[in-house]
Amino acid sequence: MKIGVLGTGMVGETIGSKLIEKGHEVKMGSRSATNEKAAQWVSRSGNKASQGTFKDAASFGDILFNCTKGEVSVEVLKSAGEETLKGKVLVDLANALDFSKGRPPGLIFGTNDSLGETIQKSFPDLKVVKTLNTMNCTIMVNASGVPGEHDVFICGNDPDAKKKVSDLLAKDFGWKNIIDLGDITGARATEMILPLWLRLYGTFGNTDFNFHITR
Repeated sequence: MKIGVLGTGMVGETIGSKLIEKGHEVKMGSRSATNEKAAQWVSRSGNKASQGTFKDAASFGDILFNCTKGEVSVEVLKSAGEETLKGKVLVDLANALDFSKGRPPGLIFGTNDSLGETIQKSFPDLKVVKTLNTMNCTIMVNASGVPGEHDVFICGNDPDAKKKVSDLLAKDFGWKNIIDLGDITGARATEMILPLWLRLYGTFGNTDFNFHITR
């Protein structure tokens, strides 16, 4: 597939590199078509990697990954353009964190809304699928990085988009336990896991863990 990755940070690089490894073509998007971090990633990643603006990456990709900071995700998507995003599948793995009162951060959207829902409301013709936001990026792309049984959550309004993303999670990232939480309102539940994740990170001193639901 052709995939657009929005964001040049550690998450974007990790997602993009894994997708390249699995044979996809990936365009990394940023505010500038000549972003230095994106250029360095392209030079390391071979001929299936390219870079451009957020709009360039959104136009290129059949599936898009939102790897931007959640605080600016809507602004980034607006810069890509509503027409460019129309009909696309967006994998939203970001979390909107509020650092205004220091660390650990709170959630910008609290308990009655979510970033995933806000993106969907802002771009009604975009097919938003919320997933992968409850773990470290190295685990996102390598489910076997944590031993034993553990889960990834997924939600979104479009069943076909969720199926397409679930297939990618299973085939390319190695996920066996994919739990469908229903429509995009499930995003507020997975985003609210972040305060617990951050406390566990502080307790363990590393991010080599994930959640598993037993029943």
